Amino acid sequence: MSASAPHWSTPDVFEPDGSESLPPELAAETKREPRADPVATGTAERARQDVEPADLATLLAVAVRAVGGAERDGQRAMAEAVGNAIETGEHLAVQAGTGTGKSLAYLVPALRHAVAAHTTVVVSTATIALQQQLVNRDLPRLATALTEALGRRPTFAILKGRRNYLCLNRVHGNAPEEPEEALFDRSAASALEREVRRLREWASETDTGDRDELAPGVSERAWRQLSVSANECLGAHRCPVGADCFAERARGEAGRADVVVTNHALLAIDALDDRPVLPEHDVVVIDEAHDLVDRVTSAAGGELSASAVKQAARRCGRAVDEDVADRLNEAGEGLEFVLGESPVGKVDELSAELSAALAGVRDAAAACVTALGPEHREDAETGSVRKLALAPTQEVHDTAVRLLDAFDEPEGERRDVVWIGADGGRAPSLKVAPLGVGGLLRQRLFEQRTTVLTSATLALGGSFDTLAAQWGLPPQRSADPAPDTATGAEPPSEGAAPSWVGVDVGSPFDYPRSGILYVARHLPPPGRDGLPESYLDELAELVTAAGGRTLGLFSSMRAARQACDELRQRLSTPVLCQGEDSTSQLVESFAGDPRTSLFGTLSLWQGVDVPGESLQLVVMDRIPFPRPDDPLASARQRAISAHGGNGFITVAGTHAALLLAQGAGRLLRSSADRGVVAVLDPRLATARYAGFLRASLPPFWNTYDPQVVRGALRRLDAAASER
Repeated sequence: MSASAPHWSTPDVFEPDGSESLPPELAAETKREPRADPVATGTAERARQDVEPADLATLLAVAVRAVGGAERDGQRAMAEAVGNAIETGEHLAVQAGTGTGKSLAYLVPALRHAVAAHTTVVVSTATIALQQQLVNRDLPRLATALTEALGRRPTFAILKGRRNYLCLNRVHGNAPEEPEEALFDRSAASALEREVRRLREWASETDTGDRDELAPGVSERAWRQLSVSANECLGAHRCPVGADCFAERARGEAGRADVVVTNHALLAIDALDDRPVLPEHDVVVIDEAHDLVDRVTSAAGGELSASAVKQAARRCGRAVDEDVADRLNEAGEGLEFVLGESPVGKVDELSAELSAALAGVRDAAAACVTALGPEHREDAETGSVRKLALAPTQEVHDTAVRLLDAFDEPEGERRDVVWIGADGGRAPSLKVAPLGVGGLLRQRLFEQRTTVLTSATLALGGSFDTLAAQWGLPPQRSADPAPDTATGAEPPSEGAAPSWVGVDVGSPFDYPRSGILYVARHLPPPGRDGLPESYLDELAELVTAAGGRTLGLFSSMRAARQACDELRQRLSTPVLCQGEDSTSQLVESFAGDPRTSLFGTLSLWQGVDVPGESLQLVVMDRIPFPRPDDPLASARQRAISAHGGNGFITVAGTHAALLLAQGAGRLLRSSADRGVVAVLDPRLATARYAGFLRASLPPFWNTYDPQVVRGALRRLDAAASER
């Protein structure tokens, strides 16, 4: 521990020592560009004449000037590393801290490669916010700025799963509406009718049919009335309005674009399905790569509920003999009874009752699929009825088969984890997910195309090894500094382990002089019965010293609400709690009033970007380990330990380290920001695994002294109040 905190003093809050040389942030960072014209988004056929783009350094310099930024060493190093990866075929994992400008660092070499090689580069993100930033701001600016240096204007498009687009076949009434037998409330039915009517009107106004462009939005129930999944779709060649299909139009634009922006879920579906969803591409850039494993696991998982079985039976009732559909409905009722009598949690062995219920669902669903028969010539409405029945019934059948097959191997050799869940008060359902997705990613991603993985948080405990193992990449790659980038080495030979390099380009922020990491070592370890009184006292003192300006990140909504209720009684400054309004509205209110604090849980750990004086204190109530009863995490942990690895660090430790780093990353969002990250959980100072977790955090100045921290927060508050 250092002997003294950073000297934050009024009126400048921070007293420079002459060594600070942080590059300025993008001047136009928050200004949204107007929507690009159709040519820019890829509706025009991409020019195929040979062009010789400028070199990468020149392109990056032009791009940075165009957005009003300044040259950054980390950004330049990352762009060179991405360019080398594309050239050599060697995969790249690159950690780029906040403020690096990583979007430009990978978009510029991606655009250069796409234009020079007449190919497509896919950029995958985890969040809608980043997708919108890329498509509505970054790419339009770059397309304009780089046209001359590239030799032509580059094109781009966004592509999502089919369910995200309106289905014109359903809009025009060529397919039946969803059966709503569970909707008995007349007012709810009227609200649904109004939403569906609004969607039909919007269908004649929108150019894209993209749900994310509908403001305000509609309920999931209403959207499902007028959308279809890929398996429910008739196909453009058979659909009466296929020529105007929004989803097909988006796919067409993507196929002609230089850069296609998509999400991790669709990337996973493309890897899982033998039928390609994304256009042909030779390079993929995965931003927010710390979320990749969870998103792929979700896409590769399955769920079987009684309601899903009975819904499939209702759809089949319109297309097959009543007796066949009734059999499936009865199987759903049988599954409902057995699940209601079964304990929630991991299923190590199928009981006789559960096995029989699953076999009943499997056989009844198979009978319905047989009765629906193969595809043949039929009118649009009849074809839609068949497709809408076949898709969920086939899914019910396949999931039941997968659940039964999961127990064929001895427990130590199983590839799938099965558990019974009852989330949010819903009826229990059977869930299944792969024990790991590394093999899938290695075979269907890394062995197929050059891959760049990037995030502000990839090097956990100072190494890429932990995440590399989850991705299916070989170990023993440290988080090398930027100069050790990929070189012109020969691409890996066929059959060899995927070759990759890990690079940490750092951050332009001076973390030790801009922020404090405070661990409340004097507090007792957290318990299971809510926040102890000592935690609430500590929290109140910290928020009071900061004058509000606090983002409280809690491990559960129960803890967030408890803290909110308690501090509203103790403090004179406002406290907002997640769930009291939409998250976006709460964040906007928080950012608009520096005296306000915002408390919440998981989505706030990763989704808040509030630079400036409104956020000068981030508080975390405890180390965010997964719940001990999390069936998938516990199964993965046991499997790793059984093979001689450290299951706790590899699974629980990785989960906690990622969230801690993401949460701490909320503090400094610009070079001018100053503040404190406070962790109330003393285990971050005392436990054996504390070193691993702390090595995953930005290199803040560290202290255990509450007096030092409260003094620093008071100086920050006083300085901010004078401006």
